[in-house]
Order: sequence, then C-alpha cells, then structure tokens
Amino acid sequence: MLIQILTHTPAWVFALFALLAWMGGRQLRDGSTHLIRATAMPVAMVALAIYGVTGAFGRSDAGWLALAGWGLAAGAALAAVVRLPLHPAVRYEPASRRFFQPGSWAPLALMMGIFATKYAVGVLLAMHPEVAHEGGFATGVSTLYGLFSGIFAGRALRLWQLARRQHVAAVTA
Repeated sequence: MLIQILTHTPAWVFALFALLAWMGGRQLRDGSTHLIRATAMPVAMVALAIYGVTGAFGRSDAGWLALAGWGLAAGAALAAVVRLPLHPAVRYEPASRRFFQPGSWAPLALMMGIFATKYAVGVLLAMHPEVAHEGGFATGVSTLYGLFSGIFAGRALRLWQLARRQHVAAVTA
C-alpha cells in the first residue's frame, strides 16, 4: 500500500519536501537574515496551511467549521508564542536590517509538520473523499494547520517587535 501511495505521488511533492528540508536544515546553524526574508518563510508556511484547509475542506459542508478551527487555533497559538521571549542571542542590526540568530530546530519541525499533515490529509482524502464532509475531521485537521500557522506567525512577529524596538532606540539615541 505504501508503495502505491508513493508511486501515485506527483514528483513536485518530493521536490517540495526536499526544498523544505533544505530550508529547515539551514535554520539549524547560526546565521543572519534580512528582515524581509525573516518574514517570507512564515508567510509562505501560513499560506500553505490555508491552502491545505481550503483545498481539503473548502467545498464541503464542513468548510466553515474547518476555517473557524484554523482561525481560532492560529489566533491562540500566535497570542501564546508572541509572549515568549526571544533567545537571548538573537540580535537585530537596524543599519543593515538583519537579524543574527542561533540555530534552531523549530523551523524545520514546523515545516515538516505542515508538510506531513498536508501529505497525510491528501492521501486520506484521495482514498476516502467522504471524510472531507465530516465536521470533526475537518475541524481537527484545520485546527492543527492553525496551530502551525500561529506558531510561525508568532515567531515572525517577535522578530518584527525586536526590529521595531531597535529602530526606535536608534532614532531616539
């Protein structure tokens, strides 16, 4: 059965997996990134999650439950993550608009979590399309997508908050 699933998976899915693994793997090392680039990945991952929700459940009767589950979970995760302190080694340089951050496994884990969820849901819906109409399934999967989205967005928002504080400090100094 697993071989059948893999052979029916489009090649672009494997390419996307490799790209996400590579991008997440790069985040394991200390590095620097521009303010815009620090935002691009969370935006892309939130978009992928929304695409997953609307693609899987948007046309079903459970679509509104799915979107509500996603929105509530994303909002709750965002609110929780934004309150967490940044790693003490994270710095922002206003002149270059660059963040300097220690390596972290969290981006890789989040990317792989979203990918694995989207892939598993895609396989399940291809094999059993009727489950897309079950409110509990749609809401549960969408809530998971929302958690991923909120965590990604919260991490980016914390960086933007640091950048804003540093810009204000540089202007008032």
